[in-house]
Amino acid sequence: MTTNNKQIRMPFIIDVEASGFGRGSYPIEVGFARPDGSVFSCLIKPEPDWEHWDESAEQVHGIPRTTLFEEGCCVREVAQKLNEELKGEVVYTDSWGFDSTWLSLLFYHAGLAQLFRLETLSKLLSEKQIAIWGKVKQQVTLDLEIDRHRAGPDARMLQRTFEVTALASS
Repeated sequence: MTTNNKQIRMPFIIDVEASGFGRGSYPIEVGFARPDGSVFSCLIKPEPDWEHWDESAEQVHGIPRTTLFEEGCCVREVAQKLNEELKGEVVYTDSWGFDSTWLSLLFYHAGLAQLFRLETLSKLLSEKQIAIWGKVKQQVTLDLEIDRHRAGPDARMLQRTFEVTALASS
């Protein structure tokens, strides 16, 4: 993306929402922002043995478990879509520890290998970007009027925050 004669290579950014944060939690929604700013997002239908449900997590993401069964895609379909679009790419997340665990679980249950590499978003950030990240993220969230704690909008918000901080610190 070019802005004010500055060239910034926009990264793929992914976000995963889950049934909770502890043992037994599983992915319930995955979304990513493409370099052009467009977004893919999909709810995930729980596997039969995915029973853990944390009410406090539901209060954060706002997705009732019943909605996953009604509107979610099966894990294999979600994993295939991720591989189709992200194959060979490095994809960044702001929550590598959680997201890598949940994506591994998704691909394991889908019976597929993950064909993209997941990295922590902090690897892309300069010290100047890190210094202004929080303030810029707040403003971007307001500017985009996003529904926070939903995978697709959160991925786009992170990508836009990366872009603004990169422009401001170059």
